[in-house]
Amino acid sequence: MLEYARRFDALEGNIEVSAAEMRQAAKKVPKAVRDAIRFASRNIVKVAKQQLPRGGRVSPVPGVRVENRVTPLDRVGCYVPAGRHPLPSSLLMSAIPARVAGVGEVIVACPRPDPTVMLAAVEAGVDRLFRIGGAHAIAALAYGTEAVPRVDKIVGPGNAYVAEAKAQVARDCAIDFYAGPSEIVIVSENGHPEWIAADLIAQAEHDVDARAILLTPSRALADAVVRELQRQLPLTGPASDALQRNGGVFLTHSLNEAIDLCERLAPEHVVCDDRRVAARIRRAGTIFVGRFSAQALGDYVTGSNHVLPTNGAARSRSGLSAADFVRVTPVQTITAAGLVRIGSAGVALARAEGLHAHAASIDVRLEKRR
Repeated sequence: MLEYARRFDALEGNIEVSAAEMRQAAKKVPKAVRDAIRFASRNIVKVAKQQLPRGGRVSPVPGVRVENRVTPLDRVGCYVPAGRHPLPSSLLMSAIPARVAGVGEVIVACPRPDPTVMLAAVEAGVDRLFRIGGAHAIAALAYGTEAVPRVDKIVGPGNAYVAEAKAQVARDCAIDFYAGPSEIVIVSENGHPEWIAADLIAQAEHDVDARAILLTPSRALADAVVRELQRQLPLTGPASDALQRNGGVFLTHSLNEAIDLCERLAPEHVVCDDRRVAARIRRAGTIFVGRFSAQALGDYVTGSNHVLPTNGAARSRSGLSAADFVRVTPVQTITAAGLVRIGSAGVALARAEGLHAHAASIDVRLEKRR
């Protein structure tokens, strides 16, 4: 791993960042950024607390009790990319929900943590920070090395190599989900053309493979957004490349058709005009409602998590939350009276499935109960 870290991550010095080094680097961050990181942290904590499943007890019939016990994972690994720019927000979004869930040890892997990332690590209560990235960082977290401890789950975004590595280790170590390039779909009839164009460009600047789409039944809005894109879009760079390759302004026959297309895409981010439209969109990583709800605010400071399903994965799962860092374990207690009430049904179902030993394990209790 060290060889790969030196080769691909330009690692110099220690692979692990000490707590003292993190605190010292955090002092170099400008006050405005320090305040913003702390503000974002507080909001993420508030949202994450609401996401935790609540344990409890239920008695389906007298004599049968099921307790749903919620316990945090022991150790998780949070991957924080460091491509063209540092991403302290990604550290906050992955580590803070783990802390809120009560995870015993939070490990972060980031190939080039700058002072903003180190400040975010301090604010999030990270236990250990390692200067490693790419597929080798995922392998180290999944299987452990002499320097990096093995974790129970790996979360966080990354490039194609990181995503593929997470997919390959998923048989041996839990992951949040397989994430592809970022994407936004705007469904609008009467939005603000300048702001819509700005949102499309903002999402496109993530990556040349990012997808940025407007679906609208209004030709006037479509034409206006195209003009704004031409005015605002840089001539070169990731945003320009992404919009040319994967972006588009699509004119639909109706608002219904725009919503249906959005549902088929099940995108990471959806922006729409009002709650009437939002209520009809069920397949999305997150939904922003109204012209003032800039998607970029969700990347940083609303408190909602920005680690979200992509490539249609929102059809079946939600984004990262505090609930991803706990186990819900049913603890079942059956008394003699409860056995009498449910035993015969259990025997009947076991025999119907041809599992006679199952039936016998219940029968023996029914016959010998005291």
